[in-house]
Amino acid sequence: MDIIKKYFPDLTPTQEEQFSKLGELYRTLNEQVNVISRQDVDNLYERHVLHSLGIAKVMQFKPMTEILDVGTGGGFPGIPLAILFPECQFHLVDSIGKKIRVVQEVAKGLGLTNVRAEQKRAELVTAEAYDFVVSRAVTRLTPFYSWVKTKVHKNQFNDLKNGILYLKGGDLEEELKELGRKTKVYELSDYFTEEFFETKKVVHVPF
Repeated sequence: MDIIKKYFPDLTPTQEEQFSKLGELYRTLNEQVNVISRQDVDNLYERHVLHSLGIAKVMQFKPMTEILDVGTGGGFPGIPLAILFPECQFHLVDSIGKKIRVVQEVAKGLGLTNVRAEQKRAELVTAEAYDFVVSRAVTRLTPFYSWVKTKVHKNQFNDLKNGILYLKGGDLEEELKELGRKTKVYELSDYFTEEFFETKKVVHVPF
């Protein structure tokens, strides 16, 4: 929890309580349904929670922003972002039912009313009412873009253009060239000093 407060010192008491509950919630649920490796459960706040919040260092979502989290797994990046932005709406989807059940239990345990979790493939999400699509490296950017390109509407009111905010690591030169679209890459090492973030990035693909 201290690592979250280090980089986000202005949390409300409710947000502090919700973030502090995350560790025990995931540890308990992970014993029932293994959605996070044991090593990563021990490093949950750095490798999952803070990593997810890297998007918040790039983009401060304004109230009423609608966000789709594709391939959310156990709820990342959607759950930490939903805690940080309680006036935004988050739709978390994953094709694996047991992962979505964990997400639903976490959201319930935290009292998050701005999270909807659904077992569904991204291609089958029919609503076109999202400002941003977020994800953590579920696939290469080109197929990901093809899955979600019809899900984002054009009404802009945030500081960044509507589009994709994608958490990804490593050398992205080839992948971005393959995508063939204008992108902006943010290095998470510019925001977080921990070694884990040395090669981690947020890629913004504006629509």
